[in-house]
Amino acid sequence: MAELRRLRSSIDNMDAALVHLLAERFKITQRVGVLKATHDLPAADPDREAEQIQRLRALAEDSHLDPEFAEKFLTFIVSEVVRHHEAIRRDHPGAS
Repeated sequence: MAELRRLRSSIDNMDAALVHLLAERFKITQRVGVLKATHDLPAADPDREAEQIQRLRALAEDSHLDPEFAEKFLTFIVSEVVRHHEAIRRDHPGAS
């Protein structure tokens, strides 16, 4: 049972780190959304998203993580980012 508690504690620490990393990532993507709205750029960038998916799949393979899982994870994050960018565009005074 001590080993189980130790492993769970490590998992809890990693989950906390993931949440903090995601929060930092979304702070940056919010700034990107403002720049996109200011410069009248689309909320989504399919070419960039495809490049990121390929990059993340390769990183996943190198790290012995299922690339399908990595792609689903990134796709979820990107869909949230695009949703935020669309909201920023609606609310940004300089957006068309």
